[in-house]
Amino acid sequence: MSTIEKVQEEVLVEEKIGTNFEIILFNDDVNTFDHVIETLISVCQHEPLQAEQCAILVHYTGKCSVKTGSFDELKPKCSALLDAGLSAEIQ
Repeated sequence: MSTIEKVQEEVLVEEKIGTNFEIILFNDDVNTFDHVIETLISVCQHEPLQAEQCAILVHYTGKCSVKTGSFDELKPKCSALLDAGLSAEIQ
């Protein structure tokens, strides 16, 4: 195995390990659709349609994965969602 192949394999494994977390947004009876959509756009960099679809999924199914990535990347985003009054956690 060449050095280049070995480095590529190590990077691919690191990428898989580092991005196996997701922010789950939960339904509540407090926040409006508009607030949820606006918050997903500003915090998670969703496109408006994506944010609207997530809000609808949360409303009808009770939860939705809204962002995936490394724990360190997701922690401030999850905190921002919580600060905005939404119910979310990293899984």
